[in-house]
Amino acid sequence: MKREIFLLSVAAAVMSMSSVSVVAQNGSGSYVTAFNVLGDSSVDCGENTLFYPILHHNLSLLPCNGSDSTLLPHHLAEKMGLPHTPPFYSQNGSIEGLSGGLNYGSAQATIMNPSRQNHQSLNQQLRQVFETFELLQLELGIGNADNFIKSSVFYLSFGKDDYIDLFLQNSSGVMGKYTGLGFASILANQMVHAMRDLYDANVRKIICMGILPLGCTPRIVFDWYNSTAGEEGSGCVDEINELVVEYNTILEGHIVKLNSEFPDARIIFCDVYQGIMEIMSNPQHYGFEDKRNACCGLGLYGAMIGCMSVEMACDQDSVYVWWDLYNPTEAVNSLLASSAWSGWPLVGICRPLSVQDLVYMPVSHLT
Repeated sequence: MKREIFLLSVAAAVMSMSSVSVVAQNGSGSYVTAFNVLGDSSVDCGENTLFYPILHHNLSLLPCNGSDSTLLPHHLAEKMGLPHTPPFYSQNGSIEGLSGGLNYGSAQATIMNPSRQNHQSLNQQLRQVFETFELLQLELGIGNADNFIKSSVFYLSFGKDDYIDLFLQNSSGVMGKYTGLGFASILANQMVHAMRDLYDANVRKIICMGILPLGCTPRIVFDWYNSTAGEEGSGCVDEINELVVEYNTILEGHIVKLNSEFPDARIIFCDVYQGIMEIMSNPQHYGFEDKRNACCGLGLYGAMIGCMSVEMACDQDSVYVWWDLYNPTEAVNSLLASSAWSGWPLVGICRPLSVQDLVYMPVSHLT
């Protein structure tokens, strides 16, 4: 019975794409059938990373306060009228388990293929996505599966751990091989390749996130504080943030070109760097009291040892910008999600459209 209900919902979604007057099946009035998430610890708290408590190497077992529901994509899914996106490894291969989308993300995932197989890299997550597409085609037929994919939204959030694990820590001698510009270009090019692969598989709606201001994260500030003999500076490490801005700028430029090349698709770039820097510049205005210390961690800035258990966390994480070494709190994620969705209160962080505009755009409008 569940399978028949799901097939009927897919048929309704397919019909909705042929007429802008028909509401899609999720009941919110949007034209989205499923929300699929790929990324790093910005989308996964470790629930989707096999043996994460054993294999982690950033000294922070809990990159959020215990559940993926505190992360930005979960808040966006709620605004789309879709259920919580379950981890890829929790689904049993049934068609019902795919109906709202999956979270393929993996804490500490990188764009570049890692030398350590501790997590699912961008390419590994893409392989899982394409395996899911094959299952949809087998169960629904190629035509219905393609229409279902076209009306789904894909969310990509990568790059943070490439800088943390590969570039800044000089893993595998990366800093000796690339300049900052060269490294940023390689990462952006691989993201473009991923978006092209998704387009070739009939994906037509993509949200691509930039990297947050790593130079303001507690661990980066802590490391810089130690290396500069106690000079605290302005609270962020400009040299690190410049690397991030370089990557974000290149990536957004590529997305502008992709939108011109693929008029039947829409890709939006969401600038979380811009959003968090606005919060850092005026924290009280947005309800935050502490923009430097991690809510969950030990030592200077809560950054000497990361969040090993929720018992280590502060009493009121809603007034902190940072949850642990490198990740923002749920309050920040909620604010970013609201701004990405509607363009307010952090103005214009998603370009050229808001997420809401993307979601409510019928696929037929893109063909």
